[in-house]
Amino acid sequence: MDIRRINDSISVSPQITPQDAHELIRLGFKSIISNRPDGEEAGQLTAQAVCMAAEGAGLEFRHIPVVASSIGDRDITLFAEAMKQLPKPVLAFCRSGTRAATLWALSEAPTRGADIVLAAAKSAGYDLERFRARLQSAGAANDQKVSSACDVLVVGAGAAGIAAAASLLKRRKCLNIILVDPSERHAYQPGWTMVGGGIFKPEDTVRPMADVIPRGVKWERTAVAEFEPDHDRVVLADGRRINYRMLVAAPGIKLNWAEIEGLEETLGRNGVTSNYRYDSAPYTWSLVQNLKGGRALFTQPPMPIKCAGAPQKALYLSGDHWFRKGRISDISIEFHNAGPVLFGVKEYVPALMEYVRKYHVGLNFGSRLIAVDGSRKEARFARAVADGSVVEETRGFDMIHVCPPQVAPDFVSASPLANQAGWIEVDEASLQHKRFANVFSLGDAAGTSNAKTAAAARKQAPIVAENLIAVLDGRAMPAAYDGYGSCPLTVERGKIVLAEFGYGGKLLPTFPTWIIDGTKPSSLAWYLKSEALPPIYWHGMLKGREWLVSPDVKREVA
Repeated sequence: MDIRRINDSISVSPQITPQDAHELIRLGFKSIISNRPDGEEAGQLTAQAVCMAAEGAGLEFRHIPVVASSIGDRDITLFAEAMKQLPKPVLAFCRSGTRAATLWALSEAPTRGADIVLAAAKSAGYDLERFRARLQSAGAANDQKVSSACDVLVVGAGAAGIAAAASLLKRRKCLNIILVDPSERHAYQPGWTMVGGGIFKPEDTVRPMADVIPRGVKWERTAVAEFEPDHDRVVLADGRRINYRMLVAAPGIKLNWAEIEGLEETLGRNGVTSNYRYDSAPYTWSLVQNLKGGRALFTQPPMPIKCAGAPQKALYLSGDHWFRKGRISDISIEFHNAGPVLFGVKEYVPALMEYVRKYHVGLNFGSRLIAVDGSRKEARFARAVADGSVVEETRGFDMIHVCPPQVAPDFVSASPLANQAGWIEVDEASLQHKRFANVFSLGDAAGTSNAKTAAAARKQAPIVAENLIAVLDGRAMPAAYDGYGSCPLTVERGKIVLAEFGYGGKLLPTFPTWIIDGTKPSSLAWYLKSEALPPIYWHGMLKGREWLVSPDVKREVA
């Protein structure tokens, strides 16, 4: 190895081999930075190969690939951050060592000055005089300058964002990933329906966010204010900018409570509840237990919404409790669905209709909740009639479970990433943005036609990971998403209709029908939902363990 010392913190060299890792340990090095793009020349070792050898020897590793003629501010920021974060001393290498020395000089010039860094580089055998002008201007004030940079920026630390970060690190540990999310806690939201049915405790559905961020991922505890994909960066709520090589946008969905007049003022009291909020799901169960008679309303807004079966799950679990307590004849249940059908995939409707009849549910299709008056116990609906006109009608209630209208977050819908409907515009198979090749999206904010469920995000995360890394490597994307989503419809305590389907309503069952026939109520499906899925979520999906969802990377994307 031709190792050239710049100072006590850093040395540079030409290309190293995996076999050099243990020698570097013997020489006292603690970290390696590779500045070579993969595939720069025939027979070149990949960064992943060097990364694995480095980790095996006990060295930290960072890959910051650059082309000598186009070193940008992002590359300089990445190098500076690596030098701050990595244990010292560091060995940085490229084909000859020049790029590594140049990156160090450009990252240090704002604080040390051009003359000092030029002299240090020259003493190591690298004449960087041609960069003097740039080195002298490196510290100039620029309010558009990025404050941080990364290989992959993940926006959103919900199920989709965490799972994507974990799946990326499973495939390439050397990635520098920043995850942006202001929340201090992470919620297993599919559990809130079970909280509303008295099956789960609310505290079992949340954990501190710090406990679920994948190890090795830097967490920025703030919100994104703007996407600037033309500049490969985002603007944070505090004005800082983060530059990225690749972006994974998983910001979730906005629950638009304010669209329903009077709802926010009365939610959580006056018999008004929703399982779509952690703090009101327990109130659902309280109302269900205490209701002895009267009218119970359950609502579903226009699509898209996350977990389209959740409004019905609340209805069925409530009806089951009243049925078991002998109150079902004393309680009038109404389901007001803004859509035209009970469930969008017809194969599951017959089983659901059996429970509609069992619980004496009055079905009201084309009926959209527009206002709630909690003090008067009245709800106002807009209903489409046969001639195409819309009429309003008011229904009194003793209890109402509301599913709020849902839209893309404001900073998404107003961004260059959005399609006309406000969702992030991605190809439905690859999950790559249609206009920005270094942007991927998954989860509820992605502009795909699949059901917006945690199960969909679980399937999407490894596909995004495979395809994103392929783009980084300059390869064709190998994985395709089939639209899989799952909706375990809790039709009664102890039984579930396990709806699993993809694009176009195609049935995509995980298990053969002799194990679980998803079109029929199943006790085994209940066990899966109540006992198996929570640990699969916490210890599998969020940890990059892709049980039953590893993508078939041999398939060609059409």
